[in-house]
Amino acid sequence: MQGSNRGFNRKKQQHTIIPFIPDGDFYFTKGVEAFQKHKFELALKWLKKAVEIAPENPLYLCQISIIYTEIGSFHKANQLLTTALQSSGNQYTDCYYLLANNYAHLGLLQDAKKYASSYLEREPDGDFHEEAQELLDYISFDEEDMETEWEMDDEDELLIYQETVFYYMENMEWEKALILLEEMLTLFPEHKTTKHDLAYAMFFSGEQQAALEMELKLLADNPDSLYSHVNLAIFYYELGQMSACELHIHTLRNVYPLHEQQKLNIAVALARTGNFQEANARFNLLRKGSMRGHASYYRWSSKALYRVGELGKSLAIWEEGCRRHPQLSAEEGPWDS
Repeated sequence: MQGSNRGFNRKKQQHTIIPFIPDGDFYFTKGVEAFQKHKFELALKWLKKAVEIAPENPLYLCQISIIYTEIGSFHKANQLLTTALQSSGNQYTDCYYLLANNYAHLGLLQDAKKYASSYLEREPDGDFHEEAQELLDYISFDEEDMETEWEMDDEDELLIYQETVFYYMENMEWEKALILLEEMLTLFPEHKTTKHDLAYAMFFSGEQQAALEMELKLLADNPDSLYSHVNLAIFYYELGQMSACELHIHTLRNVYPLHEQQKLNIAVALARTGNFQEANARFNLLRKGSMRGHASYYRWSSKALYRVGELGKSLAIWEEGCRRHPQLSAEEGPWDS
């Protein structure tokens, strides 16, 4: 019996299973794999498990913040990045650039400037040094525009004009937009976007040659103007001058602005000029919540989707657009474009 028991014990020992207990790196790796496949919800689940194991690991916190940035939850991302900086004693310097990027997307350009500068001070040759410098250059350019475009005493009046013009332009009521734009040009002659909007409204109200000449002059004065390249791409396409159109589309392909309105302008220009696949990619970069007031988003994103065979998505966006902007119902749907 004793021999039999010893044999049983040996067999029991041979079949003992050592349990696998995942560590934080295991969950982190799984999270990164899911993120790379654009499975953001799954990635968050894995990475949150990693943080449960190592709540102050700055790498884990940064990776979760990147996912929140991807889905537009910039405030959540910044909370995590701030925690990562505190837990690392401000040594995890990538956080400074990631914070700068998020604040820029939120429109808080002074905060973005502060964190981008902090990153470059600490990491002048870091992985994000080019991106940080580009961001600072963009902010400096934006600040120069603000200095020339805004007079604080007239800000409220200008805002009222802008909102009204925006409504008319979004609904393609060109004649009404023209009247206000001409008034704006008199009252606020230094407000640069007014001139581009005026050229656009002139073109689609029948003054095509005058609008084209006006926009070409604006481009000559400012060769880097995004507004000019957008307008001219559309003007030349409508005039059937495809080679000239393509020159401006080529420029737009290399521009990825931070402001949602500028992102939308590029997406619409691509859709209006027949570049539907590229247009869809740009529409996908937009924060959908910020597009609810833009009839042009629903008008052109539905058309671009329809033209690449995404019929279900196209119809869903068109129907949502008609609910939010009933005037769209009077227009041709994406299937008639």
